[in-house]
Amino acid sequence: MITKINQSVAILCDGNNIERSIHEQTGTTNAMLNFDTLIPKLLNNRGLNRLIYFREGKSISSKLAERLHEHYYGSVVPCHKSADIPLSIKATQLASKVDTLIILSGDSDYVDLAKHLKSEGVRVEIAAVEKTTARILKEEADYFHPITKEDWFVYKQPVKKSVRKRRN
Repeated sequence: MITKINQSVAILCDGNNIERSIHEQTGTTNAMLNFDTLIPKLLNNRGLNRLIYFREGKSISSKLAERLHEHYYGSVVPCHKSADIPLSIKATQLASKVDTLIILSGDSDYVDLAKHLKSEGVRVEIAAVEKTTARILKEEADYFHPITKEDWFVYKQPVKKSVRKRRN
């Protein structure tokens, strides 16, 4: 007999943390999460309630925002400084609306959030690059999803054509 698990899941991503981890692993800043492979793997046939990508800084890709919205009704939230506080506030607001909260970050700053969410009856899963994830965060989580090279891609920068001056 197969039991169907009917859970509502919210995915909250600390964009700067995940991007830094991937850049460290690849040795290039031209690496990015491949949401098309990662999200289905994280959900594992569960229902997606929310996908929010928190990102510090002014240079947030409009293409990323459009893609997340089109494919997952996701959104990108610009943060004044680090994503820790806005992500934690949103997680606390969503706690009564979801069964599982997946935090994409390896930052130990989320340990207290994980403890709080679990005390509210929410399953807490962490998805991050294992090498850059705080051990204490993995231990606090109900489940840890390692983000591996299958979950990111390296994009090529467009080549700028040089304009050569013609001599007469």
